[in-house]
Amino acid sequence: MQALYQFQTAGKIIAGRDSLHTLGEHLDTVAAGIRSALVVAQPFTQRSGILDGLLKQLAEKGIQAQVTLDILPEPTLENIEEVYRKTLGAADASVDVIIGIGGGSVLDAAKILSVLGSNGGFIRSFLGTNLIKQAGIPTVLIPTTSGTGAEVTPNAIVTIPEEELKIGVVSPHLLPQLVILDPMVTLGLPQAVTAATGMDAFTHSLESFISNKANPISDMFALESIRLISSSILEAYHNGSSVEARENMLLGSMYGGMALTSAGTAAVHALAYPLGGKFKIAHGVANSMLLPHVMEFNMDAAAPRLKLAGAAMGLDVKGLSEQKAAEAVIRRIAEWTQELNIPQNLQQYGVSEEDVEELSLSAAKVTRLLNNNPKPVSVEDMKVLYRKLLPQSS
Repeated sequence: MQALYQFQTAGKIIAGRDSLHTLGEHLDTVAAGIRSALVVAQPFTQRSGILDGLLKQLAEKGIQAQVTLDILPEPTLENIEEVYRKTLGAADASVDVIIGIGGGSVLDAAKILSVLGSNGGFIRSFLGTNLIKQAGIPTVLIPTTSGTGAEVTPNAIVTIPEEELKIGVVSPHLLPQLVILDPMVTLGLPQAVTAATGMDAFTHSLESFISNKANPISDMFALESIRLISSSILEAYHNGSSVEARENMLLGSMYGGMALTSAGTAAVHALAYPLGGKFKIAHGVANSMLLPHVMEFNMDAAAPRLKLAGAAMGLDVKGLSEQKAAEAVIRRIAEWTQELNIPQNLQQYGVSEEDVEELSLSAAKVTRLLNNNPKPVSVEDMKVLYRKLLPQSS
């Protein structure tokens, strides 16, 4: 008998080309009588003019906006708390809504900022699962990359420098009231960002599909995410102005976020977190590097599901055994990482054989995700997997 499963996501989603232009008319569904907003944005949005357009809409609604561009690309606990003190923690602070516009780091930070005021201004008190007691300030999330799916998940990731690890905060109180998915704001993404975030989104959907907690709801979102991303990631990378490819990637990223909300990610993410925490490797890059190797490790336990994923990827797996189909999936992922110029050697980030033990012990602490993996992963297994990305050790 299958265990109970559940699903919960953002309150309202507005999607489509130029949908960002409709922000003003949808704000009344977020909260009544909005007069002030904190806009948490990436510098890219200021340079591109996207932020100016958003602020104009707020001004037309009579909403005063405070803007912060101070969230780091891989935000630390201290970084987010410092932004909180300068904005929401100020004595005269009055914010009715928080609007996050940017990549996953900005969206995660916006979610955490929303609950800091109502739950005390210290993130450590709710690191983990379901430790946030009070709902926060209503949030609007607008992704400008197609990677994390953070706009629809109850998760937020922060880096704890002294532990050299990334840790998740998980709570339904992190879900936003409104999401706007506008592919037009993703057209200016550099190739490297398109590649890393796109592979991150694919990792979310594939890991959710083979997760021990996979269920009919997560499967629906995971397979559609796999289909959309597989058919569009190379086009988005090589032809960044393709609105159709960008739209497919943005939807695929959101569906991947919905899949992981219900099923969870697994060993790829668990091994990626220490690489980000200790060596500052971007999350999408770390996931992309690890993905083919962890899938190869999981093959004996996940081959039937990998064959189904292969069909969604557009591979001709109909006449293949589950083993051969799974091998074809892994080959295609490896081909993508090469064509997308994803690094394949951890040495270029300063990782050496001497770091493998510590990385493995750190990854072993991420039991929330390791428990989702279709087969157990020992510390020795983790060492072997890290060494796959250290050519002199393999």
